[in-house]
Amino acid sequence: MTAMTMTTTTPRPLPVGRGLAYVFVAAVAWGTGGPVAAVLYRTTGMGPIAVSFWRFATGVVLLAAVRSLVGGRGARASMLGLVRGRWAWLGIIGAGLAIYQTAYFAAVQRSGVAIATIVTLGLGPILIAIGSHLTMAERIGRSGVITIALALLGLVLLTAGGGDVGPAPLQGLALAVLSAIGYAGVTLLTRAMARRNAGGDQYNVTLLGTAIGMVCLLPFAALEGLLPSAGDPLRNAAMLGYLGAVPTALAYALFNVGLSSVRATTASVIALVEPVTAAVIAVVFLGERMTAPATVGTVVLMGAVVILAFAEHGGGAPAAEP
Repeated sequence: MTAMTMTTTTPRPLPVGRGLAYVFVAAVAWGTGGPVAAVLYRTTGMGPIAVSFWRFATGVVLLAAVRSLVGGRGARASMLGLVRGRWAWLGIIGAGLAIYQTAYFAAVQRSGVAIATIVTLGLGPILIAIGSHLTMAERIGRSGVITIALALLGLVLLTAGGGDVGPAPLQGLALAVLSAIGYAGVTLLTRAMARRNAGGDQYNVTLLGTAIGMVCLLPFAALEGLLPSAGDPLRNAAMLGYLGAVPTALAYALFNVGLSSVRATTASVIALVEPVTAAVIAVVFLGERMTAPATVGTVVLMGAVVILAFAEHGGGAPAAEP
């Protein structure tokens, strides 16, 4: 703990089992976000930046409302201490959230829900494993090298075989890779903050990071067009409200709190429930289909992550805090 403490009392560490459950529920909630965004694109005429902005704005309102109801003076003092002590980290987290969420929604628009989600969440654990090694001294080992090689092979196959899954599959793939980079960076930074403060203030990290992301998106969303140009207004509001409530406010709050007791790489592996959820919804309900090479690439990419999962399971306890 640095000289600047962010809470007045020492928070109790979250049990690992509960942290794993939080991450799992967050991943399922995230998996519904891409399909809902795809429906919004088809029915409202909105673009990915505007959808991201309203998702963040709704999430901020809900998170702030909950904080005002259950927080009290202690929560406000904790938030002020967090801003004073970690303002630069919060700025990076907020900007990273804005970039990777918007890049993901843009990838959905160009390459479809299945490919966008699988690439983003499949590549994420690989990048997080590398980042954990570089920033938290966690070993990659032989299995990690094999995982990275398989992930690269899977991405090559997805690039070669994604021509029938969206109007601009190569652009979508590039945006999904950008989203994965942002996702990995935000996850690692959030995990580092949780380790330094034993899990305290993670709700405030979610609230402040989402608010900063909303501010970053506002000018670009205004240029793109903030309001829907088609569709039923009540249905549009319901879908945008759902995006802000479930895959944003609920999911990020649970995921960030879960990171206080779950290793970043392990959390990213559990989060692969998201692409499974999104792909099933996309194929069953939205009529998307995947070409044979893209399917093989998906299997290879998921196989790489399974290897990483086994390596994490057999790795024992995480390294001691520096």
